[in-house]
Amino acid sequence: MKILVHREKFLSAFQIASALAPTRSPKDILLNVKIEAEDDRVVLMATDLEAGVRLEVDDVQVQIPGKALLSVQRVGNILRESTDEYLTIETTPTSLDIRGQHSEFHLPLTNADEFPSVAKFAEESYFVIPPGLFRELVKRTVFATDTESTRYQLGGVLFEIEGDSITAVATDGRRLACMKGIGQSINNYQTSGLSTIVPTKTLQLIERSITDKDEMVQIAARSNDILLRTNRCTIYSRLVEGRYPNWRMVLPSSQGRTRIEGLAGPFFSAIRQASIVADPESRGVEFTFADGTLIASAKTADVGQSRVEIPITYTGEPIHITMDARFVSDFFKVLDPDKVFFLDVSNNTEPALFLTEDNYSYVVMPMSKQ
Repeated sequence: MKILVHREKFLSAFQIASALAPTRSPKDILLNVKIEAEDDRVVLMATDLEAGVRLEVDDVQVQIPGKALLSVQRVGNILRESTDEYLTIETTPTSLDIRGQHSEFHLPLTNADEFPSVAKFAEESYFVIPPGLFRELVKRTVFATDTESTRYQLGGVLFEIEGDSITAVATDGRRLACMKGIGQSINNYQTSGLSTIVPTKTLQLIERSITDKDEMVQIAARSNDILLRTNRCTIYSRLVEGRYPNWRMVLPSSQGRTRIEGLAGPFFSAIRQASIVADPESRGVEFTFADGTLIASAKTADVGQSRVEIPITYTGEPIHITMDARFVSDFFKVLDPDKVFFLDVSNNTEPALFLTEDNYSYVVMPMSKQ
């Protein structure tokens, strides 16, 4: 194999693929990225045996087709530290050689045929969704997953597909994020009866790998795994085992609640300011809505107290609710500052429901007053 690569572009693709390779493994071969060079394309592959990625690389000249294993650590460091614009990557009978105009490296050669296979996308029934919408589905839910507890089914995002509708849901038991979107079912694809819980790590990789150049994202979930494909990337992952909680029971109705409208930017700023003196363990901030004003306040012994006011349209009776500032901030982090949102709230014992006009819902459980 012999290829000429644009170093920065190749590094970008290599970093996406290598993010899936384990940092430690009893199987040393998994600490590599496999490269296959054909006459018309170059593909990078990586796997930790739970998930796998196949990524096509742009701006590569294939001089001699072939395949090789690239050490995540050593080749990654070479690509980052080299100052050459282009690099030649070549295999010899005994070594992997990387050369630039001002540098050259000779690394041990590992048998690429021993690398585990990475699944291809060969499904005839699947779901299609625009890449921008898919990234929003992931971005607005993945932060709410629970990756630390023993409730493994909460360590991923649930995807439900029915007809041309797709719903993404994530919760850690204290807050819940839900977003819906519209795509297209190919050959009557749907996930009815399946608990399609995609691991957080896989979704973070998918979000990074999708670019504005991609036309559509194809999704095909099976009983134990899921495949996703874009123009240049295919990602395979095992699903999280377990049955997901009935999230619809957690999502409260807006009926009987007071609706407060606002812009994400000013609310986010008020929360950040008020939480400066919040208790570092509880992170509680009290929100008071009354007389056309939101008051965000916090008080902690030996730290101090805060009070931040911003104007709002609500002018009714005072409503008080205390929430975890981190959880509330997470909602605003995934919205543009000028995004209009709605907050449906009733009192300090009922969950707060945040909404946007593009079918995004976010529930935060209240805290006892600090």
